[in-house]
Amino acid sequence: MDQNETKRPGGEKVALDDERRVKVLSPGAMVAKRFFRNKLAMVGLCILIAMFLFSFVGGLVSPYGEKQVFESYETMSKEYAGVTRNSDFRYAELQEGTLSADDKSQFLLAVSSGESTFSSGETVYAVIPLTEDTYTIGSSTPVVEVAKLKGQPVFTDRAGVLTQEMQDAYVKATAEGLDTFTVGSDLYVIQGANKFTTINRVEPAAVATRTVLESIGGGKLDYDFTLAALEAKAAGKTSFTAGGKKYKMEIDDEAALISLDGEEFATLSPYVIRAVENGTVISGEMRALILEAVENGETSVHFTNENGEEETLEIRRKNEQFMVRRDTQTKLIMIYSTPSKEHWLGTDGNGMDILTRLMYGGRVSLMIGFVVIIIETLIGVVLGGIAGYFGGWVDNLIMRLVDIFNCIPTWPILIIIGSIMDAQKVGATTRIYIMMLILGVLGWPGTARMVRGQILSLREQEFMIAAEATGISVSRRIFRHLIPNVIPQLIVICTMGLGGIILTESTMSFLGLGVKFPYASWGNIIQAVSSVYVMTNYWFVWIPAGFLILITVLGFNFVGDGLRDAFDPRMKR
Repeated sequence: MDQNETKRPGGEKVALDDERRVKVLSPGAMVAKRFFRNKLAMVGLCILIAMFLFSFVGGLVSPYGEKQVFESYETMSKEYAGVTRNSDFRYAELQEGTLSADDKSQFLLAVSSGESTFSSGETVYAVIPLTEDTYTIGSSTPVVEVAKLKGQPVFTDRAGVLTQEMQDAYVKATAEGLDTFTVGSDLYVIQGANKFTTINRVEPAAVATRTVLESIGGGKLDYDFTLAALEAKAAGKTSFTAGGKKYKMEIDDEAALISLDGEEFATLSPYVIRAVENGTVISGEMRALILEAVENGETSVHFTNENGEEETLEIRRKNEQFMVRRDTQTKLIMIYSTPSKEHWLGTDGNGMDILTRLMYGGRVSLMIGFVVIIIETLIGVVLGGIAGYFGGWVDNLIMRLVDIFNCIPTWPILIIIGSIMDAQKVGATTRIYIMMLILGVLGWPGTARMVRGQILSLREQEFMIAAEATGISVSRRIFRHLIPNVIPQLIVICTMGLGGIILTESTMSFLGLGVKFPYASWGNIIQAVSSVYVMTNYWFVWIPAGFLILITVLGFNFVGDGLRDAFDPRMKR
C-alpha cells in the first residue's frame, strides 16, 4: 500500500489529499481555512498589512522628519523705513549730561513764550536763536552789578572783567531794548529790571535744533562740529572748520551733505528716518540716498548693496510721511504648498510634509488602538472570569460595577478630562498615555460581560468537573482551562473593537482633546483644518487622513467579520 494512502474502518483506501480527509484537520486549521477562504477578510487583512507597513516602515524610509518645518526664500517688497519731518529738538551738549530733563523742559517753555533766558534750579540760561529751528543754550554767571543813580549806570565789578568796552556795549543794548550783547567773542546777558540789573557772562552749554544732523559712519557728532555745521548752513557757507578739520558742505534746499577729505561724512536735513523693524540699522550712506530722493521728489532710489547687487528703494508719500519700501529676501514657511515631487501630498498649515505626518500619525493611532484594546481585554478577562466562575454575590458585585461603568457618560468625561489636561498644560507625550489609560478603563465592561457569559456555560462541563476532581487550584481552572476556551470570541471582539477605538481617538483629536501638536495622529491632522476656506481650497490636507481612517477601520471590521465566521462551527464555507 502506498505510504500516502490509509485505510478507513470499512477497508476503503483514502489518499491524504482526498477531500474527505478535511474532517480530520485540527480545529485551528479548520478556522484558518475558513478565514483564508473569506474574500472580504483577505481584503481587510491586506489593508491592515499595508497600513502597518505605511505607518511603521514608511516613517523609517521617509527623508523627512515628523516635526520638520519646510521654509523657502522669496523676494518681497516690504516697508523698510519711514521718513517724517522732525518736530522735536535734538541736543548737542558741550559736556555729556550738561542739561537735565528739567533744563530741557524749561528751555521749551522759554522758546514757546519767546523769552531769551530761563532759570532751572539756581542756574540762569541764555537762549540765543541761530535760525528759526536752531538755538544755542548757555549757562550764565553774574560778573557785574549795575545800579542806576539819577539815570546813570553805576557798575560794580565782581569778577574782574569790567572794561570800558563792556560798559559802552551795555549802555547801547539797554538803549535799544536788548537783553544780550557781545564783547569780542564773549556773550553777556542783562538780567533784572528797573534800578538794579546784573550782567551775566554766558558759557556755552548746548545746541538745540530741529534739524537732523547724522553721521554717515554711524558715529556721534560732538558739540563743536554740530554748532559749526549749523552756523555754516545758516550762513549758506560751503565749508567750515571744526576740531581742526575742514569740512565741505553741499547745500540742496533744506538738506546738506557734509564731506571730509572727499568722503561723505554726515547729512543735515529737516527729516528723521526711522527703521520699520526693530533691530534694523540704516547706514549713513543709505540715509543720504533716501534724504536726497525725498528732497528731489523722486519715487525710487537705485543703489548697490553690500553684496554688490543692484537694489531699488521705492518711496511713496503717505499723508505727512514718506514710506520707503525695499525688496528683501524673506524666509517664509511653506504653508499649504500644493503636492509636488518633493512633497507628494503637499504641506500643512505648519509647513510640515503631510505624507510624513500621516505615516507618523498612523503609528500613534494604531498604537493607541492596540494599547487600549489590551487594557480593556486584561480588565475584562480578569473580572469577567472571576464573576463567571464564582457566581453568587461575587458575580452580582462585579456585574453591578459593570452597570456603573456602562452608565458613565463617556464623551462628557473625555471632554472634562481633556479640558483639565489643557488647563494643567500636560505634555503631549504624557497626554497620549493618559488618554490610552482612560479609554481602556472606560471600555472594559463589554469584554467582561462576554467572558462571564461564556464561562457560565463552560464551568458546568465535564472537563471542568475533572479538573476540580484532580485538585487543580481555582486560578489555574479559570486561566488555564476556562479562559483559553474564550479566546476565539475575544479575538473577534478585539479585532472589531480596534476600529471603534481608532475612530474614538480620531474624534477626540479632531475636537482638540486627544493627541496634541507637535505629535501627529490622523485625527489632529484633520483638526488642523479650522476653516471652510482651508477645507475647500486645500483638500490634500484633510482628505488623505480621512481616507486612511476609513480604510483602516474597514480593514479591522472585515478581519473581525472573517474571524467571527471562521470561529462559528456552523459555517460550512
